[in-house]
Amino acid sequence: MEFNCSSPTTIPVVSTFASPFDTSAAVNGSDSTSTRKPISLWPGMYHSPVTNALWEAKSQIFERLLDPPKDAPPQSELLTKTPSQSRTSILYNLSSDYILREQYRDPWNEVRIGKLLEDLDALAGTISVKHCSDDDSTTRPLLLVTASVDKIVLKKPISVDIDLKIVGSVIWVGRSSIEIQLEVIQSTEENSDVSESVAVTANFIFVARDSKTGKAAPVNRLSPETEREKFLFEEAEARSKLRKRKRVDRREFEHGEINRLDALLAEGRIFCDMPALADRDSILLKDTHLENALICQPQQRNIHGRIFGGFLMHRAFELAFSTAYAFAGLVPCFLEVDHVDFLRPVDVGDFLRLKSCVLYTELENPDQPLINVEVVAHVTRPEIRTSEVSNTFYFTFSVRPEAKATKNGFKIRNVVPATEEEARRILERMDAEMLTRKSQ
Repeated sequence: MEFNCSSPTTIPVVSTFASPFDTSAAVNGSDSTSTRKPISLWPGMYHSPVTNALWEAKSQIFERLLDPPKDAPPQSELLTKTPSQSRTSILYNLSSDYILREQYRDPWNEVRIGKLLEDLDALAGTISVKHCSDDDSTTRPLLLVTASVDKIVLKKPISVDIDLKIVGSVIWVGRSSIEIQLEVIQSTEENSDVSESVAVTANFIFVARDSKTGKAAPVNRLSPETEREKFLFEEAEARSKLRKRKRVDRREFEHGEINRLDALLAEGRIFCDMPALADRDSILLKDTHLENALICQPQQRNIHGRIFGGFLMHRAFELAFSTAYAFAGLVPCFLEVDHVDFLRPVDVGDFLRLKSCVLYTELENPDQPLINVEVVAHVTRPEIRTSEVSNTFYFTFSVRPEAKATKNGFKIRNVVPATEEEARRILERMDAEMLTRKSQ
């Protein structure tokens, strides 16, 4: 992706809290009309600084989305837009805004990945709105929802003491779907080159729905201009075709599935039937479970009134991190989150249950053992006795080298299934990972 600091719309991100130690009117260059409230007025406020900045962006697009015209007609004519028209960046002044820095700091002096995932989704949503807008206040806006997220890989640690920038734009559109690519950039004196400064690349797929009928709605066309934009468009087109083929391709891995299931279940049966003889270097999958539950609050909604995907990814990441931590006995190091499909919307007031487990481990490389954690989000309705899966997340962690060095005899255990359902989940996950590696 090309980055031109003068071309993208840059949204500055500042701390959402006023300093309790500084009672002056100006904070970080703001004047006396600043809308930021003292900390005492913000207890429990959910939105991250980025989400807050995007929500408060003074644009006609957002004002119309928040208060759409009554009985307005749909957009009658599709426009053709360029990637540069949607390109937007957000800048974290982490080096100078110490309150913002504290909001993003994790215990290891790096940026909290969960909050960053939340911010990526929020920015992708803003970019999708910019592309789909027809700049006509008399038509009704589209309902845009996160459909899926491609694999997000952390290429290098992200320091919380150095300024950070996220730049994104629309790189591909289908009939009613949009792909947005985002890059998280953190430059230092050692890696002033743009390619070396990229810490994360993420691709979000949004789908458009008519806000009145709920049916799929066409979106504005995209016209790539530069060679780089044309290359990204072609790559995204290939990914779209691959997604359509994946269901068929997976059948290739079903041959011999019974033998694979039996092999996976062999050690689990020993745990269940002869626990005294079980392998001490293994652990049952069910013994790695963690779970939490929450009621989705109004503060967690997007501009369409539903719980936004960034919140779900944030909460899933925190649970996955805790699961890997409890399993390994050492501080985990995040590596990637695999492709995520958003199967059903989550509404304000929904009872959300998040269940996690270590699905399997990869121990071929002793210097970097891999811990694959599954988090399943269920929308539960006790009054009608139903529970539906809204998302399934797959996170991969390793162990921080500095943490591993402090524990003598450190060893990651194998995870074994005790039921056929658990074994099938492991096989499906391994097959999906194999397909992803083949496509790369």
